[in-house]
Amino acid sequence: MRHPFLRALLTLSLIVPLSIGAQSPEEPPMRVEQVAPNSYYVQGLTQLGSTKNQNFISNAGFVITSAGVVVVDALGSPRLAERLTQAIRQLTDKPVTHVILTHYHADHIYGLQYFKQQGAQVIAHVAAKEYMQSETAQLRLEASRTDLAPWIDARTRLVAADTWIEGDTTLRVGGVVFELDRVGPSHTPEDITVYVPSEKLLFAGDLFFNGRLPFVGKANSSQWIRSLDRLLAYDARAVVPGHGPASTDPKKDIGTTRNYLRHLRQSMGKAVEDFVPFEEAYASTDWRAFESMPMFGPANRMNAYNTYLLIEEETLAKGKR
Repeated sequence: MRHPFLRALLTLSLIVPLSIGAQSPEEPPMRVEQVAPNSYYVQGLTQLGSTKNQNFISNAGFVITSAGVVVVDALGSPRLAERLTQAIRQLTDKPVTHVILTHYHADHIYGLQYFKQQGAQVIAHVAAKEYMQSETAQLRLEASRTDLAPWIDARTRLVAADTWIEGDTTLRVGGVVFELDRVGPSHTPEDITVYVPSEKLLFAGDLFFNGRLPFVGKANSSQWIRSLDRLLAYDARAVVPGHGPASTDPKKDIGTTRNYLRHLRQSMGKAVEDFVPFEEAYASTDWRAFESMPMFGPANRMNAYNTYLLIEEETLAKGKR
């Protein structure tokens, strides 16, 4: 590490903002924050992806080892991955050797091709292959080439992993152990977490949205809730979420995401059980505990509707047994 004073700064605060690199006035700011002696992350904006923000709406982290840098998630455009690499270069001249993907959502993977061009090895869970080969992924990329131009364009492509893992896996780089744990299907079928015991640091991916509402989509919310309980079992001093600031109080912060998912399932589940139509159920549900949270407007109604449909499917499946 080129700047030994960074380690001393940790005695002042666990999460330390660093001013790294000149920012173009046309580009959204990217601030590196230190979360452990050799670990850092950048926090995406609490926005929907757009041309203006370069699709910088998710987090990415990295750990500096004696043999190279391990990056967790690749951000939402090749330009963002390039900017993250430039920031890493101001902390170390070691190469990025590995990129671990917590899941294959667009805002976490469109930067992959830049890291591949630099020689990094990509690691992800094998369950992502289905998404990679799906019409949904291709249509999303086509739409992004318009909606996120020029940052996503005809040259942007989906990048497969070099190593597909099937279960819990241990990666060692420069003497540092990375525990890759399968926690899906939860937010996605391929969810994994990355725990670094020597740093007491957990990268949680989109299992955990800190300080804002999650996008539930077609998630297995029942399993997601159980996975959040599993996150709390790690001996982590800090948890880097997929979105929002790193947490030094995981029990409280992860609990907020878990409570929201429970509220969705309880309220929509009761409606399905009582044959209440979705519109009526949504209008009569008490959302006050969550409506002040960022992204409530864009996310909550869709989350509730998808949960309603999911519980209908679960109910039908139970009836067929």
